[in-house]
Amino acid sequence: MILLVLAYLGGVLTILSPCILPVLPFVFARSDRPFLRSGLPLLIGMALMFAVVASLAAVGSQWVAQANQIGRWIALVVMALFALALLWPALADRLLSPFQRLGARLSASADKATDAGRGGVGTSLLIGVATGLLWAPCAGPILGLILTGAALQGASVGTSGLLLAYALGAATSLALAIWIGGRVFTALKRRLGAGEWIRRALGVAALLAVVAIAMGWDTGVLTRLSSVSTARLEQGLLDTLPGQAPDAGPAMMMRAADAPAGAELPVEGTLPSLDGATGWLNSPPLTAEGLRGKVVLVDFWTYSCINCLRALPYVREWEQRYRDQGLVVIGVHAPEFAFERNLGNVQRAVKELKIDYPVAIDNEFAIWRGFNNRYWPAHYFIDAQGRIRAHHFGEGNYAQSERIIRQLLREAGATLPEEPAQAMAMAASAPRAGVELQADMSNLKSPETYLGYSRAENFASPDGQRRDAPADYTLPSTFALNQWALSGRWTVGDEDAQLQRAGGRIAFRFHARDLHLVLAPGADGKPVRFRVRIDGQPPGASAGGDASADGSGTVTEHRLYQLIRQSGDVGERTFEIEFLDPGVHAYAFTFG
Repeated sequence: MILLVLAYLGGVLTILSPCILPVLPFVFARSDRPFLRSGLPLLIGMALMFAVVASLAAVGSQWVAQANQIGRWIALVVMALFALALLWPALADRLLSPFQRLGARLSASADKATDAGRGGVGTSLLIGVATGLLWAPCAGPILGLILTGAALQGASVGTSGLLLAYALGAATSLALAIWIGGRVFTALKRRLGAGEWIRRALGVAALLAVVAIAMGWDTGVLTRLSSVSTARLEQGLLDTLPGQAPDAGPAMMMRAADAPAGAELPVEGTLPSLDGATGWLNSPPLTAEGLRGKVVLVDFWTYSCINCLRALPYVREWEQRYRDQGLVVIGVHAPEFAFERNLGNVQRAVKELKIDYPVAIDNEFAIWRGFNNRYWPAHYFIDAQGRIRAHHFGEGNYAQSERIIRQLLREAGATLPEEPAQAMAMAASAPRAGVELQADMSNLKSPETYLGYSRAENFASPDGQRRDAPADYTLPSTFALNQWALSGRWTVGDEDAQLQRAGGRIAFRFHARDLHLVLAPGADGKPVRFRVRIDGQPPGASAGGDASADGSGTVTEHRLYQLIRQSGDVGERTFEIEFLDPGVHAYAFTFG
């Protein structure tokens, strides 16, 4: 129930977001008609179509996304005809093509039915459905939370219900806008006799909205014109409502509440089936029944996730320290990016990361859904009777996690030497190297940032991102903190940006000790050379593990690359990477 309320309130806030602007002309075009017979059916059509399309897009495969794009273009044609009908209803009805006359009649029939008191409900509903196909709300924290859950946990009535609640929230705020707009238009027509001019102005606005959506301006330029940060408002809702994680995100860590040392551990559920794994590494397939009598630690991870990589040394250490006492560690590799579904990539990562315990390949997220999991990394602690007794999301609190492991082993009858809490804390905080070094939280002021348009935020290149098509990008003259931009010719997809010509660059204004970038070579597998700069200069002593002091490096495989590790004072800096060869895929920035 809380999530439904949260989704609804997030939808209400959509009216403050610039991404709603292209939809407003179609909504206002019917604001001078009776609300129950015109405005309300339009809003219901919008909400229903948005919920259906968003559900399919979140859980569907590539053909669903293609179908969604086709639907958008069909909707654009319908709305363009609607706009022409507003401008020239008589001309459109007599002279234009049959399809245009259909568009004119679509609008005119609703108007005549309303004037005659017969309703026009069906026509308004149809216009709402078409508008819903065009509607692409900004994916703030709340909508991002819903869509991520849909993509990872599969289609469900609950997911569609949350999306519908979000859409109904937006429809509520639009209904208020219609109510206000209708009264304004009525006053104007009464005082100025300008009804026909208002009709034509709305037609022009609707046509401009169609052009804006077709050119991608609705998700580019308009986003940067916003004077209100709905993301901040939505995040505030996530922070204040009970049961929501304050720092939760699609692939970000979330800390679970810590139980006091020595407290009785509750039973949170039972170990779900592991049969959904598409493969196993370092072990034959394991089963929940076969693990009875063992204490089990299940670690959900993916090999390009910096939070997972920083937690990994502790998981390895626990497995080595307690395997002879009855602990079984299972790494469940659940991919975030498409390249992490490739078994060869995972095998290489498991070898390089020195993981020798069983790893379940969960490409279909079957085990993920069985645990109802939503985070990377996530640790679940299972006792010898197959019961989940504790969990921890994200990094940190390693000494407490080890106490839980020891407590469950003792319950299972294992004899363990006493270890003072201080000794466990010291072992947990032992120095690490490379990407496994723990983050400098006091200086971490930049968030994980995705380059693909489905989750991109704070993009600063002029004219915004163009989806799924090659385009030329330029860097802005200045950057605010956590803004980023592209330069050169790139194709931006839903989860990455691919460089089309050599010489392309990515810039990011950040504040953190470490900067990482998830990269992959092109489809041909050829290495891609790069050169990094920090504040316009070679990084020198601040070079990360995958860059030299002069900033040079090479993308050779699909993984996370550590490019900056500042050795001195940490402050707000400008990072830039230039690729000397084409074909590179760039996925996400992470920081530490």
